[in-house]
Parts: sequence; C-alpha cells; structure tokens
Amino acid sequence: MPPQKTVAIIPAGGAGRRMGTGQAKQYLRLNGRPILAHTLQVFQESGFIDEIILVVPEMDVSRVRREIVNANDFSKISMVLPGGRERQDSVRNGLDAVGEDCRVVVVHDGVRPFPPAALIRRVVAEAGRGRAAIAGVPAKDTVKRADPEGLVLDTLDRRELWLIQTPQAFPAAMLKEAYRKACAENHYGTDDASLVERAGYPVVIIPGDYRNIKITTREDLVVAEHISANIRKRSGRS
Repeated sequence: MPPQKTVAIIPAGGAGRRMGTGQAKQYLRLNGRPILAHTLQVFQESGFIDEIILVVPEMDVSRVRREIVNANDFSKISMVLPGGRERQDSVRNGLDAVGEDCRVVVVHDGVRPFPPAALIRRVVAEAGRGRAAIAGVPAKDTVKRADPEGLVLDTLDRRELWLIQTPQAFPAAMLKEAYRKACAENHYGTDDASLVERAGYPVVIIPGDYRNIKITTREDLVVAEHISANIRKRSGRS
C-alpha cells in the first residue's frame, strides 16, 4: 500500500529574545494557555492531520511532554524531539523521524496559533496531488529595497509580492530530498519552501489569512489577544 499518512512537524525552539520576557515565546500565556498549546490544539482537531512531531529546545523536552502534551491530551503527538541551533536544524530533526508511511509533511510554526482549519485542508490537499503548497497573503504596503545605510534603491511592484506564512505542505519525498541537498551544501534558507525551490521544484501559494500571525514581539501578543477573543466570541466560548 502506498504511503497515506499526513504528518505535521511543529518547530517550537525559539528563545524569545525579541519578546524581552525572559521566557521562550512559545510558553507565554494566551488566554490562560501557552501559545504552543493553542497551535497544537488546531492540529490535534484537524481531520487532515494524522500525526504530530513536536520539536522544542532540548532542555524543555521533559517539561513540554508533561505540561503541554500530557496535560492537554494531545494524542496525535507521537514524539517530542530536541531541536537544533537554527529552525532549519529543528525541522530536519523532525523530518528525520518521519516514517516511510508518510505521504505529506506539513510544517507549521509553533508560535503561529491561528491557522484556519480550511487552510490546513487546502495545503494538504495540494501536497497530496504532488505539489508543494504554502500559505501567503498579498503585501498591502509599498515595499522598497534599500542599501545597508537605508538609501532606497528601488520600489518593488507589490502586486507580485506575497507575505509567506505557515502551514507549508510538501510531498514527503520532495521535502526530504530538498533537506538532504541543503544539508550537503550547508545551505540555510529563509523557510522550508525556499529549500524546495532551490531543489528545483515549483511551489504554489495558497491564499492565507492576515490573522494567521506569528507571535514574536510584545505587540504581536497584544494583537493575538484580540484575535483570540474574537475567535472565542464567534465560537460561543467565554
């Protein structure tokens, strides 16, 4: 039987230096729960995800198993692995643990807690058809390119520009090949899709959601509180 499983790799290895709280951002509280728990809940509830591999700082593995995975009964999480020096190293650790029965791999940031369920479905479906699929939203603002001193070099056509998010979904063999190539050449990309592009594969953008934010600063956390409150209000939860 051909591989059928869809596995989500959730890298959550940030140190939270930009947040300035002294605590890694994935553990900060959002409506009383760690940000990471909110993210995992979405994938736990998705009917298009069969298994979750969580990657966290090595020193946090036991704590995360106890305080987040077990405490929330996240039954789809098959393993909690130690991360690496960079995000790409952490994803590679997760990818190395993906079994041969996996057809599609989804990669999603641990501090991006609001991916719409329909968006997960759409990127998984596209990857299931053999294409790399990533979430993104059109750039709203004017984008300029500048030199290191801040002198404007030119103004880019924003009609061609997208702000890329996660989830990003790939045929498992494609992503593994892209990672092998990047590792062999000691190349680090800006996201997983950039490695796949570099390996020669096309990547399609699936329209994402401006609320699907990545929480990296204090300002992001304030915005996330508002988004979370609106989601809870629409769902009828207090």
